[in-house]
Amino acid sequence: MFESGTHALPDIFESFSEARRQGFIAMKELKEQGKGVVGTFCTYVPVELFLAAGLIPVGLCSTSDETIGEAEKVLPRNLCPLIKASYGFAAADKCPYMYFSDLVVGETTCDGKIKMYELLGKIKDVHVMELPHSQDRPASRALWMEEIKRLKNRVEEKFGVTITVEKLRQAIKERNRERGLLKKLYELSVMNPPPFTGLQQLQILFGTQYKFDHEKKVQELEDTINSITKEYQNGNRPVAVNAKRIIVTGCPTGGATEKFTRVIEESGAVVVAYENCTGAKQFDRQVDESSSDPYEALADYYLNIGCSVMSPNPNRLELLGRLCSQFKADGVLEMVLQSCHTYAIESHTIGEFLKTRNIPFMSLETDYSTGDTEQLKTRIAAFIEML
Repeated sequence: MFESGTHALPDIFESFSEARRQGFIAMKELKEQGKGVVGTFCTYVPVELFLAAGLIPVGLCSTSDETIGEAEKVLPRNLCPLIKASYGFAAADKCPYMYFSDLVVGETTCDGKIKMYELLGKIKDVHVMELPHSQDRPASRALWMEEIKRLKNRVEEKFGVTITVEKLRQAIKERNRERGLLKKLYELSVMNPPPFTGLQQLQILFGTQYKFDHEKKVQELEDTINSITKEYQNGNRPVAVNAKRIIVTGCPTGGATEKFTRVIEESGAVVVAYENCTGAKQFDRQVDESSSDPYEALADYYLNIGCSVMSPNPNRLELLGRLCSQFKADGVLEMVLQSCHTYAIESHTIGEFLKTRNIPFMSLETDYSTGDTEQLKTRIAAFIEML
């Protein structure tokens, strides 16, 4: 898929790729300065509360199978690898971000996570948010508002801080600015051919959350967008113009998504967008800065994320359909982690929805290991050849 005679932007992409691996050094320095750290597992957690409290939020979902064996000493083998890996890194004390977290915030997105949090609570200080599984009922919004305010109270009590309305409004503006830049960045792939590969896009989207200086992060994102645009205008075309354009949907991004994307792109296609949690699902919209009540604005923004745990889940269909049109997708590939029942069941709905738009679709189950790579190659290559 790569054309000869082109020059990538290795330093830019490597900066984000290394962010998670090297960020623990910056995290250690922040801890030594007395900063509080809050670890999170899910896109539903309103990180604006932590920013308003002067805390450092960091993502904890593990991305490899390194500690799954440790987790399976306690957890069943036929459990989602994301849950097992997340618990395994805590139990084995191999995740520096988990180690430095003063508080870990979970959410009731699935039954496996809920029970895992009980066990995790014996290792770390854990706060669990009760997430409603419907978006169109007034009672759901009321419950989620209450959960956000309960989290606010817990943070204030835990860290001895006061979250004022003014500080929360400022935190919302900061996060919106970051969201806007990340959306602007991934929307560069609307161009044909895209200015970077799907793997490079993933490096930035995933790595951004491990850069903890907000102003430096925002500036780096702006510089990255400008550099990529300039290189493209100068004729740098790292992706072949005839590469089939794929949108990836399904379970949260991480190590499995990198494996998934690598197979897609080695098969001659290019991933132009990720509908997943760390992709468009998280950055497509903004929190309403004009709302008279910032807590209501947070509740409305986060509750309307189109995750498969919601029933019904029209927001996922709306976003996916819009992405397919915007990015002129040739096909959609779904990555479902083993034993992730909500996404596995919703695959049928996604397939029927895309069928009405005449967009080829295939759902594939995988995990964090590399054992199924050859099988993925066979099926994905056949799918792309069909396009």
